[in-house]
Amino acid sequence: MTRPQVIVAALLMACHPAPKGPEGVPLPPPAATATLKDSTGTRVGVATFSVVDSGVRLGISVSGLTPGLHGIHIHEQGSCTAPDFGSAGGHLNPGRREHGLENPAGPHAGDLPNLRVEVDGSADTIFAVSPDLLAGGEGPLFQVEGTAVVVHAERDDQRTDPSGGSGARVACGVVERGT
Repeated sequence: MTRPQVIVAALLMACHPAPKGPEGVPLPPPAATATLKDSTGTRVGVATFSVVDSGVRLGISVSGLTPGLHGIHIHEQGSCTAPDFGSAGGHLNPGRREHGLENPAGPHAGDLPNLRVEVDGSADTIFAVSPDLLAGGEGPLFQVEGTAVVVHAERDDQRTDPSGGSGARVACGVVERGT
């Protein structure tokens, strides 16, 4: 799936019920989405989990953030109470591993690469994520407590437990199962 196709899928909630890719091929419906909001409750973006032939992809489209690298993670609670989003809990970590994609004792299931925000405050990117998050449609992404996608103020060092020094939580969205 190309970057524009994932972005179109991410906009599914607000667009046509059956979007088509550049070649006119219908896109698969998202397996899950999260509307990202800042501490004032303003919508700043969307995260979309999609199943593709090569696995599972997470598309992120955000605006209004500070330029630079930001840690982004899947958190263990489906709650985004402003202003600090502490209600989202820690990183999704059913395997009880250490934090960081570069940590030999890691990573958490919810660890993701840093999000690069452009000078204009926007980011549009796609990350490959573990198919185990959606395993059989009932993976840990859909646990009873729910999950959330959280964007942090600082970059994640990808090694330091428990959060890579990624700082305050600046945007949060509860993950909801796709239809």
